[in-house]
Amino acid sequence: MTDVAALALLAERLADAARPITLRYFRTGVEYDVKADASPVTVADREAEAAMRSIIGDAFPEHGILGEEHGAERLAARFVWVLDPIDGTKSFVTGKPLFGTLIALLRDGRPIVGCIDMPALGERWLGIEGRPTTFNGTPVCVRSCGSLDRAWLYATSPQMFRGTEVSAFERLRGGCYAAVWGADLYAYGLLASGRVDLVCEASLQPYDYCAVVPVIQGAGGVITDWQGQPLGLASDGRVLAAGDAALHLKARSALTDA
Repeated sequence: MTDVAALALLAERLADAARPITLRYFRTGVEYDVKADASPVTVADREAEAAMRSIIGDAFPEHGILGEEHGAERLAARFVWVLDPIDGTKSFVTGKPLFGTLIALLRDGRPIVGCIDMPALGERWLGIEGRPTTFNGTPVCVRSCGSLDRAWLYATSPQMFRGTEVSAFERLRGGCYAAVWGADLYAYGLLASGRVDLVCEASLQPYDYCAVVPVIQGAGGVITDWQGQPLGLASDGRVLAAGDAALHLKARSALTDA
């Protein structure tokens, strides 16, 4: 089975499997460990990813998998699943409902299916190559905003920018109407639904951004790295998403204008 829409059904199965696991631990005072990169991880992260990997292995044992908690296998395969069982673990641990599961399917290195699932909110965005993005089953689209000074900008944290990225982001932030922090994956869903104009981030891993690519593109938006190149497993972790193509160009200019 290589039909993209059929593969998207499997992505939703994965989200359906992960959701009750994360909710079972949410707001229970679950303990966390600190990983080598100083980020937290819980038993919920590990169990949710294990459940998704098991489903993929049963359905498509030849497919590759890259997961945040359990590593990589068969990355040279034509189809590779990229999984983040809980994006926003800091929110999860502290009882904030803005955490979710990110599921991507890459074909020949390009994201073709993406799912943003928000268990505590009961919300889900699904992006499928060649089809409109849906929010809880209903098509959504980005909004037009051609001017930076009217744009609402989102980023997860100012600490994600390092070195020259700090001044680059500040140039962009200073030209926008407002900047909002702390949404993690949720910001990309809001952009796809026409609530936000820009998302600019850095220091991301493939499991942080691959799933949002089909979601943004299927809603009519633009998402690339800061140089305007397509995102994939080898990208440098800097992401710029916009609901408006003209706004994307202006944001890129702000980021790269020394």
